[in-house]
Amino acid sequence: MRWRYLAAVVAGFVLAASFPLLGMAGLAWIGPGLFLAAAWGKSGGESFRIGYIAALTHYLVSLYWILLIPYRWLGIPLGPATGWLALSGFVALFPAAWTRWTLWRASALVPAMEEGADAGRLAGFPARWPLRLWWALTSAAAWVAMEMVLARIFGGFPWNLLGASQHRLTPLIQISSWTGIYGVSFLVVWFAVSLFSAGMMLLRQPERRGVWVAEMFLPILTVALVFHFGERVLRTEKPAARTLRVEVMQPSIPQTVIWDETADEARFTNFVRECEASLTNRIDLLIWPESGIPRPLRYHEQTFQEVTGLARRHHVWMIVGSEDIEPAKGSRDPEKADYFNASFLISPEGEIWRRYCKRSLVIFGEYVPGERWLPFIKWFTPWIQGSYTPGTGAVAFNMKDLDASTSVLICFEDVFPQLGRTGVNTNTDFLVNITNDGWFGEGAEQWQHGLSGLFRAVENRVPLVRCSNNGLSCWIDEYGRMREILRDKAGSVYGEGAAIFEIPLAAAGQGHALTFYTQHGDVFGWSCFGLTAGLSLCPLARRRLGRGISPGNGHQPGA
Repeated sequence: MRWRYLAAVVAGFVLAASFPLLGMAGLAWIGPGLFLAAAWGKSGGESFRIGYIAALTHYLVSLYWILLIPYRWLGIPLGPATGWLALSGFVALFPAAWTRWTLWRASALVPAMEEGADAGRLAGFPARWPLRLWWALTSAAAWVAMEMVLARIFGGFPWNLLGASQHRLTPLIQISSWTGIYGVSFLVVWFAVSLFSAGMMLLRQPERRGVWVAEMFLPILTVALVFHFGERVLRTEKPAARTLRVEVMQPSIPQTVIWDETADEARFTNFVRECEASLTNRIDLLIWPESGIPRPLRYHEQTFQEVTGLARRHHVWMIVGSEDIEPAKGSRDPEKADYFNASFLISPEGEIWRRYCKRSLVIFGEYVPGERWLPFIKWFTPWIQGSYTPGTGAVAFNMKDLDASTSVLICFEDVFPQLGRTGVNTNTDFLVNITNDGWFGEGAEQWQHGLSGLFRAVENRVPLVRCSNNGLSCWIDEYGRMREILRDKAGSVYGEGAAIFEIPLAAAGQGHALTFYTQHGDVFGWSCFGLTAGLSLCPLARRRLGRGISPGNGHQPGA
């Protein structure tokens, strides 16, 4: 029995290795199948536990960077370790439930639809190919349904969605403009489950060496067709009508310094000095990362003058991140206030043109759930001085004299497919993500974050510019190709520096066509969720109906 759990641990390692830093994308195409192989033939509770061990291993390995948060209590990373274990333990419930559901569906198809099948030989596995195909497809749909829930429950944590592992396969991921990233996840899981099905048929019918062909033909053909579609999309690329010169600043400020209020003035002065030195070439837009400004921009006069003065002296548009404050809504107490994690668009005349407030806050990073009723929870997150208030919607940052428009996503908002599309309309030329990944030192988080956000560019067919405190600052084109990455003199993405990117724009006065995903959102994802829910509820309805017409309940013939 122990080998089952050992196999589950291996399956979890395999799936984790498909994401950065290892980034062995091909392993994702077998990972979900290994989850099933480890749990095959076990009872419901046992299969769930095996799936949980596999999923927990996957998340503990791939989310190790949480331990790099530089908070220590008596030399122990108590808060980070607690968060790492709690988060991994929670999200692991979902792949575990998928493992249990998928194996239950396989066994349910045998007695319900294959009466007379050789149950002993197939051991509860569908004997007919159409049923196995249906099972593989519904298994992929169930995985997508799981990711849809993960992207929304308790604020959502759509980190390392399976499709993100395939970011290098540029033709394949073009389907995201229709299905979102979930379409890529669907293809990967369908292939993995079909591969598992092929293995099962070879084990059950070893005399038929070619039995695997029937299992793999359709998923391989579909992947090939999706690749062909993607290649055709890439061939339609046209030269840019004009470009926008965008400079991103990456200060690489350690998180311990950001937390040290006594160092605020010195670090900000040094940052402004670096910006002055870098603005030697004519640019159109200067972007600072999240946490680049240590004090509230609108309420600290010296900070306001330094930032707006920089814009005026160099006659440049600026996008900066700063805390913002407003009187608390619905409160009669004038001392109470709402705090926002905000970004501002500053005009070349030094005026605040637009403000956007972050909508999706980081749990235990920007707010503590239930702190009003359970104050002791704050003890686990001593780095939070107070919870932020979420913003209410996307805001267009229009730079009128440049005839250019963008929309900002703050921190990890770019990993949410449903958020990315809300800031895009026909006039949106590109998306901007400002973030502070300095929380996590120099690890895999920066790459996992950036490559997940890459799909927002493909889904909405607009470029995306990332400006981070310590990596990954870059720009990604509308097809998901990472065009340029900011690196320091040593070639590291984590060091300080500045880079100028030429962002392609449509001709002045002309918008761009909206993708299906931008217009309609998660039609594919919700369809998968609906199918999974329906398949889960139908057996319950049949059992309830069966009890309702059982003998002795008043529905006997002739009564």
